[in-house]
Amino acid sequence: MVLKYIVTNCSKYKTLKEVLKAQFGISDRLLLKLKKLQKIYLNNNTTYINHFVKLGDVIKCYLDYSEDNSNIISTQMQLDILYEDEAFLILNKPAGIPVHPSMEHYTDSLSNGVKFYFDKINLKKKIRPVNRIDKDTSGIVIFAKNEYVQECLIKQMKFNNFIKKYIAVVEGHLDNKNGVINAPISRKAGSIIERQVSKNGDFAITHYSVLNSLSKFDIIECILETGRTHQIRVHFSYIGHPLLGDTLYGNVSTYINRQALHSYKVKFIHPISKKSLEFIAPIPNDIKNLFCNEKR
Repeated sequence: MVLKYIVTNCSKYKTLKEVLKAQFGISDRLLLKLKKLQKIYLNNNTTYINHFVKLGDVIKCYLDYSEDNSNIISTQMQLDILYEDEAFLILNKPAGIPVHPSMEHYTDSLSNGVKFYFDKINLKKKIRPVNRIDKDTSGIVIFAKNEYVQECLIKQMKFNNFIKKYIAVVEGHLDNKNGVINAPISRKAGSIIERQVSKNGDFAITHYSVLNSLSKFDIIECILETGRTHQIRVHFSYIGHPLLGDTLYGNVSTYINRQALHSYKVKFIHPISKKSLEFIAPIPNDIKNLFCNEKR
């Protein structure tokens, strides 16, 4: 991948570094790396970042350098690829698979499968998941193919330009068909996993709309304004309507053996083409079946 810019206004920028920061939003850390690797070019010649620019100068940054990704074991697995280009890989993750390796899932996380896939296509890049969902949550996970794309997408999340939508099924019926849960979330004392609503927690906002009401459940769409760990699960448990099947924050269910939560839609701006993109992951069968089985 190559970032390219042609100088059209000399009064706007004086140096190459100013162009790179303003036009591409490259972080200081990545800029230093590109400089050390000699991946910054001015008119097809490597150069230093404080070089003065003039009208018509062609600036390029090459992001094709190899990286060591041997920290993750390569494991062959079936990947449900929703979309792929030179910038990122978008997957529909099934429930039951964690995104990251851990002591308990050292070789069978989604990242292990992506490492195998990257090896197969000869892409020597670190494994960079842009968004994270819980092991038993299904749906969209995006892997950036380089550090620049990861930085761009994370920046969009920070400024709420990256839209994440979820489908969830909650116990009982919500009082309002549309609402906002604004409740700070913190780690629960004595636990490395569980979270709770706490006045000393981190700012957390979840928007929701009821899509359908069945006899025992509400099917809802959630949009996250913030991305705290377990945010949807904690928020709906807090208001008395835990997610169906959520044994950590709610109850065991005879209808589904995991929390009924699916990351079904993302919308963001492509870091390179600048086009608005939207991707949808089909609702998995165990959640679809609730619509019928709930009537038993």
